[in-house]
Amino acid sequence: MSEHAPHGIRFGRIAATLPVKQIQKAHDFYVGVLGFEKVFENGSPVGFMILKQGQAELHLTLQPGHKAAPFNVAHIMVDDVDALYALCQQAGMRIVKGLQDKDYGLRAFVFEDPDGNRIDVGAAL
Repeated sequence: MSEHAPHGIRFGRIAATLPVKQIQKAHDFYVGVLGFEKVFENGSPVGFMILKQGQAELHLTLQPGHKAAPFNVAHIMVDDVDALYALCQQAGMRIVKGLQDKDYGLRAFVFEDPDGNRIDVGAAL
């Protein structure tokens, strides 16, 4: 047992859950623009959805009264941050922090998805 796992519990993957006002609009952005794949949905009408792209997994939950937080709610590592930055710009997403090399070893930017959720994107320098 390590000092970092005092109870012997090791954690597996963790996935961000993003609240969205219109689940189909969010689906269209994450699947149609960013290339995620829908692997699960629940409800009639749909109120919950799981999307995957590579090792990334996002859970969308329908929250019609959602008001976006003024801080980053998820961080995604990618292999080509410049290409994703260009995709976000082409899709008309609001860029909160422009693409730049950070002193902590990442090339990164922050964008808002169609529901205003701030997503921090990075790639190792």
